[in-house]
Amino acid sequence: MILRTFTTLALVFNFILISGSLKSQNNVLKPGFDKAEYTEMLKIAVCSADTPWVSPKLIPSDFSLIYRSPVTGLDNRWDLWSGNENTAVISIRGTTGSSESWLENFYAAMVPATGSMKLTADQTFNYSLSDNPRAAVHAGWLMATGFLSKGILEKIDSCYRKGIWDFIITGHSQGGGISYLLTAYLLNLQKSGTLPADIRFKTYCSAAPKPGNLYFAYDYERMTAGGWGLNVVNSADWVPETPLSIQTIKDFNTVNPFVNAKKTIKKQSLPKRIAMSYAYHKLDRPTRKAVKNYRKYLGELAGKYVKLSLPGYQAPEYLMANNYVRTGTTIVLYADDMYYQNYPDNPEKIFMHHFAGPYLYLVRMMKE
Repeated sequence: MILRTFTTLALVFNFILISGSLKSQNNVLKPGFDKAEYTEMLKIAVCSADTPWVSPKLIPSDFSLIYRSPVTGLDNRWDLWSGNENTAVISIRGTTGSSESWLENFYAAMVPATGSMKLTADQTFNYSLSDNPRAAVHAGWLMATGFLSKGILEKIDSCYRKGIWDFIITGHSQGGGISYLLTAYLLNLQKSGTLPADIRFKTYCSAAPKPGNLYFAYDYERMTAGGWGLNVVNSADWVPETPLSIQTIKDFNTVNPFVNAKKTIKKQSLPKRIAMSYAYHKLDRPTRKAVKNYRKYLGELAGKYVKLSLPGYQAPEYLMANNYVRTGTTIVLYADDMYYQNYPDNPEKIFMHHFAGPYLYLVRMMKE
């Protein structure tokens, strides 16, 4: 009896060791920027475009396309790629030539990073992207995340059941902007226990615009610290500089030198008080007015056009904020003189520095 019990315990122990060993072998992702890995992600992004052909030079060598989602939302779509090392890639398509896809970019009002969004009459997206109550994100790309997330979660579950625990999330341009929000959404699902904790996500946002405000960036960078959330930009590319950022006094942390400015002004002598009050309002009012206008046109007005394409859509409350910031561990592909000899500025070709070609060139030129 004792021998049988011992044998059973030994078998269980060996099973645990083997399972742990297999899982550790499956987890092959490493943090930090990897030139070869990013090059594959950029090629995957190229293959996500609706073109009749793709140059053989731009077909990934280490990954194979295994699933392409239906088009949803405002012309959004994603691909699932399988790697040689038990790694799957979730690739988010960027902006297409359709007016709906561009509307999604211009739908740039800020909304809370935690809340709910009614996508259709029978589909509500409940989301949490940050623990910080002041975190805010881009309304259009959050909506895209909502439409895409259901299918992505189903495929993550399917892959996990097959022994795949490592996922790279990637996208170029608009796809990169959505990748930020998708990553934050998935990491928060892990935190709540909805997704297994042993799944690892690594994100390459390529040529991505700014996804949210400073408080979202702080939280995103905390969650992806150590090289798990990379933002790759060509210094000549204007797209990562968008959306336009407006910082007001209200965008600062609670304790700041401006919070008591009016009280300080009131303590001054009458001439100084008049002069300081005039200067203060001259500096404060324009930014508040600009934010109000951006909320009106990029939120309320753009939202009306969104509802024409998606009749059941209901937006969260638009925030009186527009302080978009660069997010993630940034890898700068620096455009030097040699780069401009190959890709000279041309005002008639506004996306010339944004395409995959210049990015691939700069990656090749990077020092090891």
